[in-house]
Order: sequence, then C-alpha cells, then structure tokens
Amino acid sequence: MTTALHPEPGTAGPASTATGTGTGTEQDAGQPYAYRRRPLHEPDWRRFPAWRDVTTAEWESAQWQRAHCVKNLRQLRRVMGDLLDESFYADLERDQAGRATMSMLVPPQMLNTMDTSSTEAFLADPVRRYMIPVDGDRRADWPSHPYSARDSLHEAEMWAVEGLTHRYPTKVLAELLPTCPQYCGHCTRMDLVGNSTPAVDKHKFTIKPTDRHQAMLDYLRRSPGVRDVVVSGGDVANLPWPRLEQFLDALLDIDNIRDVRLASKALMGLPQHWLQDEVRAGMERLAAKASRRGVQIAIHTHVNAARSVTPLVARAARAMLDTGIRDVRNQGVLLRGVNDSPAELLDLSFALLDEAGILPYYLYMCDMIPAAEHWRLAVWEAQELQHAIMGYLPGFATPRIVCDVPYVGKRWVHQLADYDRERGVSYWTKNYRTGIETADPDALKRRYEYYDPIYTLSEAGREWWARRQAVGE
Repeated sequence: MTTALHPEPGTAGPASTATGTGTGTEQDAGQPYAYRRRPLHEPDWRRFPAWRDVTTAEWESAQWQRAHCVKNLRQLRRVMGDLLDESFYADLERDQAGRATMSMLVPPQMLNTMDTSSTEAFLADPVRRYMIPVDGDRRADWPSHPYSARDSLHEAEMWAVEGLTHRYPTKVLAELLPTCPQYCGHCTRMDLVGNSTPAVDKHKFTIKPTDRHQAMLDYLRRSPGVRDVVVSGGDVANLPWPRLEQFLDALLDIDNIRDVRLASKALMGLPQHWLQDEVRAGMERLAAKASRRGVQIAIHTHVNAARSVTPLVARAARAMLDTGIRDVRNQGVLLRGVNDSPAELLDLSFALLDEAGILPYYLYMCDMIPAAEHWRLAVWEAQELQHAIMGYLPGFATPRIVCDVPYVGKRWVHQLADYDRERGVSYWTKNYRTGIETADPDALKRRYEYYDPIYTLSEAGREWWARRQAVGE
C-alpha cells in the first residue's frame, strides 16, 4: 500500500480509495459504480495557520492531538485563520447557542480531513456536516420529530446496573464513561455523553466509576446467559489505559463471556491514541489471554466518510490487528449529506476494507434524537441504498443497513412487518424480550413503531402530522 504521510504544503483534502466516477473501462462501462483502488494520503495540516509549524512527530503524538482539540469558536477561529468567512462563525454560534445537543470537540486529526479550500467547500464537507453542525444545516420546518427523545433507544430504562444496558438476551452494553475524544452532532447518547449545552442539560452517572464497573462485573458473573459484552461509553479511548485493561482483564475471567467488543470512534478520530506503546502492549496481553480462553476480542469504530480513512487510521487499525485481536469493524451511521448515496457508501467500504483492514459491518440509521431530522433518512431510502450497494463488495464485507427500533433493537431495514409510507410509520416485531419485559406476555406479539422524517413524506403525510401537532397529539 502506498501512503504519503506528509504531502506538499497547501493540500486541502484527502483522496478516496475508490470512486463512483471517472474514466470507465470496457469491463465496467455502463456500471452504476466503477471501482478504483486509490492510495491513502494524510492531508497537509500545515495549511491551517495555527499548525503551520507542527512537526510530523508532534502530529503523531496522542498528547499533542488531545491538547490541541478544537472546543469552541475562539479556538476554531485561531486554527482556521482567514480560511473561513465570518458568516460561517455566525451560523455556528447560532447553533451552539440554540440547537446543538453536543458541545464542540474536534481533534486536529478529524479537522484535517475536512475540505478547507473555501467556506462553501467547508460547509459542504461530509465530516464537517456531522462534527461541526451549523444552524443553517438544520430543518426550519421540522427540526425534531414529534416522537424524538433524548434517550431514543431507552437504554437507561434497561440498565441492569447503572450504565449496563441489558436489551438482548445474550448481549449487554457496558457504558464505562460518559466522555469521548470527539463529540459527534448526531450522538445517540446525547442525553448522557459530553458536556451540557444550552439546549440539553446532560444526565450524570450517580455512582463512582470504580463502583459502577465492579457492579457491572458482578452482574455478569451472576448472569450465565450473557456471552457478549460491548464495552463502550462514551469512548473507551478516554479511559486511562490501566483502568480499561483492569476491567477487560476481569471480564475475561468470567467463564460465560465469549465475545468482547471495544467501541472507539477514536480509532479514526484519534488514531494516535491506539498507536501508543502502552496501548499496543496492553492489547497484546489481552488478546493473548482471550486466545487462551477461546474468547474473541474485536474493536468497533465509527467512520462515516471515505475521506476520514488516512494512513494514520490504517496504521492504527493494522497495529490493533497485529496484537492478535479478532477484528476491527466499522459501525457507521447513515446520514443525509454525509454518506447518503451508493457511491459514497461504496467508497467508504472499499477505503476501510482495502487500505485499513477494517471490516464494513453496520450502517445504522440515525436515531430519533432531538434536532436530528436533517440527518435522518426514511426507511425506504435506506432500503434503496442497501439494494444499491449489493454485489460490489464481498458478502462478508457488505455492510448491513439497520434500523435501531426503540424497545426492539437492530433490525435490517427490510425486516419491517408493515409500512405506512404516507405517514412515514414503519412497524416492527421482535423475537425476544428485553431486560424490562421478562414478565410481559405481549412483548413478542406487539408491533413497535419507527418514524420517517416528516419532510420526506407526501403532502398528505406532512399535512397529517401538522394537524396532529396543532392539536398537541
């Protein structure tokens, strides 16, 4: 693989690994998508006025990256200099003061993958659209769906102990901490993760971290039906490594645990963290112990756009695979204006698979949190995208587009039981009880609802919702 770590000054954006456009050949003439393998490159961070003198060694330092994260408008102005018009900052300030559900936190690594060639290009950039949302991005007619909710998946209702969601029969989600190295505007856990914003006063864990972690382990020891633990947060990259390794080491001592998945967007957003000697050595220890026990360890990351896959991301992913873990997999989120075309999804999948060794796994539909309607797609749109990407990738690396249905869980987008397209209401069933339905005789008979964005509906459908809103239903 060819990787250029430090291109010439002035380079504004990364190349993608594959492309849906370009010169065709006799073999692919007429195909909707033409695959081309493209080498990765690290965009030149020296184009940012504040980082003009940053060395490669500094850029590859996790400590430098964390210390220079962009956390507010003042810091963004300082980094960008005269690259953006004043109108952008005014739009961003309106959003931060009114609608943003997540505070700003963007590592240099992520900012560097955005197109800064002009204010217009920056506004259109797919990574910017979900990492630095502005007021002008959001819907004026339906900024939030009437049934949106802070904890749209009701994870806290299903806590077996604080922070441990037991939704599926054999699987649990362990939220070890409520912070990340980066904050995504569409975060499904916006009610708990990150700092409070003017729009959202965040919930807080009430039990000390060490006690919460111990309670999680105790619950799993007395729950022999659980075999699979997703260790998340927040992002596990924000937990000091000795504490994370201690928790995972104890988890591997529990006989019924057979799969452990570490959730970290930082593998893409802050790959420098996963390239640290302490982290690599610790992962080798954990992978060796897991292998002796016949347990699988994988890392799940969150990449939404091909331009985010750079040589440093590829190095971090391959470094983790070299420790002996089972897989590095990607769980992206389907977002309008980010990756809502077949070419964008295939570009992303090929970049992950060919250049970074990351397995395209899931693409989640954006959850029904407040102020997220401009990102969300309708179920029928997701179905069309799933159809469009079939046949290009190996079957094992073709991402499944899934809808995380409240009180149900992940469902492939073609698994719905019924669909009212006019009103944008899809109906879903399930074949298991969540942790709060063990005594509910109707849980397996009930149909559960999910809602399309109202602006995607026909005029009749939009009018129906407008009437309901007018009468307060």
